Amino acid sequence: MKVLFLVQKEQRAILDRLYEGVAEHCECDLRWLDSNEQRHLRDYFRREVDVSRYDRIVFFLRFKQEIRQVGFIRTLPNLVILEHDAYQNYIPCKYTGKFSAHYRRLPWVRVISSGHQVAERLREEGFDAVFVPKGYDQALLQEQGRERDIELAFVGSTNSVAYSGRKALLDELARVEPLVVTRTKSGEEYCATLNRIRFFVSADVGMGEYMIKNFEAMACGCVLLAYDQGAAENQALGLKDMFNVVLYQDIAQLQRKLADLRANPQLAADIARNGHELALNQFGFGRIGQRIVEALQPPLRPRASLSWLENVRLKLGV
Repeated sequence: MKVLFLVQKEQRAILDRLYEGVAEHCECDLRWLDSNEQRHLRDYFRREVDVSRYDRIVFFLRFKQEIRQVGFIRTLPNLVILEHDAYQNYIPCKYTGKFSAHYRRLPWVRVISSGHQVAERLREEGFDAVFVPKGYDQALLQEQGRERDIELAFVGSTNSVAYSGRKALLDELARVEPLVVTRTKSGEEYCATLNRIRFFVSADVGMGEYMIKNFEAMACGCVLLAYDQGAAENQALGLKDMFNVVLYQDIAQLQRKLADLRANPQLAADIARNGHELALNQFGFGRIGQRIVEALQPPLRPRASLSWLENVRLKLGV
């Protein structure tokens, strides 16, 4: 399968291993688009792309640029959208409902969503949606065998509106437990910090899916304390409470389980080990890339014929 894979050139997350994982399992023409190219997709395709050469065209671009260019995007054949932020469709934020509205204008497009329940909800709305989870960079993030001198911590952002629930929970926890909340540079500093943490607090409140930090923490050997996203999401990922993860629904429950783990260090060590093995086997970007390619392979829905007006606009470049 020949795949044109368009990704963001400027992105804080380091996703090179994910792109390599995709490329290992198909004939992949990977291209990094800068902000200007993403804003002017019609011009980029006119200059740089012969769409007839590809079995699939995969977008992993900024959503806010996609929705501004849907008229052109509708003309592209064999299109698949890889989306890690579609959970925002179902939470209170500036993109509430906008993913559904966008996909209604592209009803033949396959959407690969990083949330199991998000993909289910999109399918219920009539879209061709497939679940492939987020993962972690297996080359960059590894257990290093360091002393875990930070007992309880969260590493990451709490600033955006989408993270308001995360911030509220972490603030509440910090009032009753010795929680460290910090940020680091991506890469070696982030890996080293995760390797110092014994219990990593994941607080993906109201998101309906598990963010990338969950898999990164497990891969680095932390005991993951994860806000429970529900039985369906847990089953889809292989997460088992008090076996390879510690799930909680409120601060009181988190504190009870944390007290049990402090009293039983062997249980904590077992959970960390089992979570680490799960991350290694299922969530490395090499494995996630393979799953993305598997999701590309089934036939796509037939693309609707363009209207007379759309054909005119396409020829005029408007």
